[in-house]
Amino acid sequence: MWQIFHKLGSPKWFFGIATRLMPWLLAGALALLAVGLVWGLAFAPKDYLQGNSYRIIFIHVPSAFLAQSVYIMMATAGVVTLVWRMKLADVFVKAVAPVGLVLTFLALFTGAVWGKPTWGTWWIWDARLTSMLILLFLYGGAIALDRAINDEKSAARAVAVLVLVGVVNIPIIKYSVEWWNTLHQPATFKLTEKPSMPAEMWVPLLLSVLGLYLLFGWLACLRMQTEILAREQRTRWVKEHVLARRAG
Repeated sequence: MWQIFHKLGSPKWFFGIATRLMPWLLAGALALLAVGLVWGLAFAPKDYLQGNSYRIIFIHVPSAFLAQSVYIMMATAGVVTLVWRMKLADVFVKAVAPVGLVLTFLALFTGAVWGKPTWGTWWIWDARLTSMLILLFLYGGAIALDRAINDEKSAARAVAVLVLVGVVNIPIIKYSVEWWNTLHQPATFKLTEKPSMPAEMWVPLLLSVLGLYLLFGWLACLRMQTEILAREQRTRWVKEHVLARRAG
C-alpha cells in the first residue's frame, strides 16, 4: 500500500496511468449519461405533484452530489499536501477547483430553475441554498488565492489551509434540511433507507450520478495531465513525451 501511495506522488507514473484510464472513463461516462438523461428527461413518469418540472432533478442532483464530493477530495488532497508535501496532491487541487466551481454553479442554477415552479421564486435564503452558495465562494476563493501567490509551494500550502477550513461547510450542506426548517426537500438517496421514488425515476437518476462521476474522473485526469506537463516541462520524460506526440 505504501509503495502504491508513493507511486501516486510521481507525476510521470500518474501521467501514464491516467493516459490508460481516460478512454475507459470517458466511454463509461458518455454511456451512463446518455442512458440516464434520456431515460430521465424523456421516458420517466411525471411526478404526481410537480409534473414534468421535477425532471431537472436528473441534472441538479448529480451536479450537487459531485460539487460536494469534489470539495471533500480537495480537502483530502490538502491534508496530503500539508503533511507529505506531495506535488501531485497540489496538482489535483489546482486542476479540479474550477470543475467544482462549475458544478456548484450548475447545481445552484438548476435549483433556481426548479424552485420557480415549485416554490414560486427563483431564490430564497434557504439553509441548503445558502450553504451551497458559500461552497461556490469557497471554490472561487481557492482559485483566486492560488493565482494571487506566485510561489508554487506557498500557494499550495495556502490553498490547502483554506480548503481544510472550508470543509466544515460540507456537513452543513448535508444536514441543513434536518437541522433547520427549510423549503428544500430531504436527500434523494440515503444508504440506510429505501428510495422514496419509484425505480422508473431513481434508476436513471443513479445512472446520471455515476456517469457524471466518471466524467469528472476523465476531466480531472485531463486537467492534471495538462498541469503536470506545464510544471515538468524541463524534465527529460516530458520532452520525450512531447517529441513522441509530434512524431506520431
